[in-house]
Formats: sequence, C-alpha cells, structure tokens
Amino acid sequence: MPDIVVAFFLLGILAGLAKSDLVVPKAAYDTLSILLMLTLGIKGGLALHGQVSWELAAEAVVVILIGAAIPLALYPLLRKAVKLSEANSAGVAAHYGSASAGTFAVALAFAESQGLTISPQTTLYLVLLELPAIVVAIMLYQRIRGGEGSAAAVWHEALTSRGVLLLAGGVLIGYSYGPQGSADIAPLFLGAFKALLALFLLEMGLCASKHLYPLPLHHWRLISFALIAPVFLAMLGLAVGVLLDMPLGTTLILSSLVASASYIAAPAAIRSAIKEADVGIAIFASLGITFPFNVLIGIPLYYEMLVWVTG
Repeated sequence: MPDIVVAFFLLGILAGLAKSDLVVPKAAYDTLSILLMLTLGIKGGLALHGQVSWELAAEAVVVILIGAAIPLALYPLLRKAVKLSEANSAGVAAHYGSASAGTFAVALAFAESQGLTISPQTTLYLVLLELPAIVVAIMLYQRIRGGEGSAAAVWHEALTSRGVLLLAGGVLIGYSYGPQGSADIAPLFLGAFKALLALFLLEMGLCASKHLYPLPLHHWRLISFALIAPVFLAMLGLAVGVLLDMPLGTTLILSSLVASASYIAAPAAIRSAIKEADVGIAIFASLGITFPFNVLIGIPLYYEMLVWVTG
C-alpha cells in the first residue's frame, strides 16, 4: 500500500475526473501552501539547529550546480526532440531544473515511513534547487534572443517569490529557535505535517485531473518527455548522493527533488520574464504528468533503484 497521503492525491484525481463538485477554495489552498512550505522550512531549520558545519558548503555547491546544469542540458532536447519553440523550451527547462515542494514533502514522508536516515541539511536542497534553474533558463533565453535583460531583476524576481521566502524564512526561524524555542508552535506545524500534506495533495489531485482529461495527445512528445526525463534526472540525483556518501533517506529525497518539476515558483517567474512562453504547457507537463508520476510511481521506483545500487 502507498503512504496514506498518496491516497488523498488519488482521491483528488478521481473526484476531478468524475466531474465532482468537490473544490478546495482558493483561500484555503493558499493557506495550506503557506503552512506546508513554512512547516518544511521549520522542520529543516530544527534539524540544522546545532548541526551546521563547513562540510555543508561542498554539498550546497554541488546541489546549486545541479540546478544550474539541468536547464542547460534540457533546453536543446526540448528544442530538437520535443520541438518546442525557443521560449517554451526555456520555460519548460526552468520548470524541470527547479524543484517541487509537494514532491519533496511526499519524498520526506516516504523516507520517514521507511525509517531511512535523513541528514539535517536535506531541506536546504529544496531551497537551493528552487532558484538556479529559473535564473539560468531566463538568462539563456535572453542570450539566445539577444536581449538586454537585467540579471539583478531576474534574481530579485526569484529570491522574493513566496515559496523561497517561506522556505528560507522557516529554515532560519527553526534554526534560530531550536526545539525548545519552537515548542509552542510545534503542534500546528510539526504535529499536523501529514494532515497538511494530505489536504495539499487532495487539491493537487484536483488540479492534475484538469490536465489529464481529455489528454492532449497532440502533445505526445511533451508527454513522453515528462514521463522519461524524471527517471534519468533521478539517476543523476542518486549518483550524486552515492558519490557524496549521503544517508539513504537524503539520497532518496535529493533524487526525487532532481526528478521533480516546479509548478509554483517557476510559473510566476517565467510568466513575467519570458512573456513569449506558454506557461500552460509547462504546467501541463510538470503538474499534469510528472508530479503524478513521481508521487504514484517515481518515488517508490527511485527507492528500489537506491536499494539496488547500495546493495
């Protein structure tokens, strides 16, 4: 049986495909997403409390380089094999180089349910992967198009996005106050983590169902990419985790993050920076195809791959 939170995602998909009147109000979804991202940040900050060392710097640099390299590798593939326009290739590459907070939360819950060891800095990977791909993809497109866009403006757009502020802010709060200082808020943010994730995934299931029926088969190249790319990206994450001798839980979460695609931070940044890009195409691939694949099949598959590699 999959983790119970995955059942809520399936419920959302089934409700959407059945044309049910089930709706998560936008205000409720916004509240859920804020609580979930803060919770992820605070959990990471609490784990880091008293654990920071210079050894983290090397891992942080590697994770940032992965995020920057993915859009550079995916752009020519999207351009030539998937046959997207320059703007859409850059937009989709940014989404797949960036990371999904929802996928991170599911991978974290899966790793915890398997009793895998997770290093304190693991939540930082989500923060570090969120930005570089977006910035690199935008700059790549500006270079291809001969634009004169400001790098400072791109960084400002990325750094001030809601997801980044909440995740980074949560890490700082959790790290600064530690378990004792955060005891008063722990029941809401930590005790209710799985409940928050379940409700969030219910809404994600409803959103994903909108892209799955009717399935736009004329985008078969993009659909194929959205199903195949995560597996190869996960292999990259697994290889990095094994080479850096990361704990099994951390390696699984890193591989799941590298295999994921953003559907929150990236769309907002790409919409404002690459106005020629059709963000709907990127959201269809990331939320409609890759997110369900990772939640239902990918994360357990990456775990089996990890077990096989590590013996």
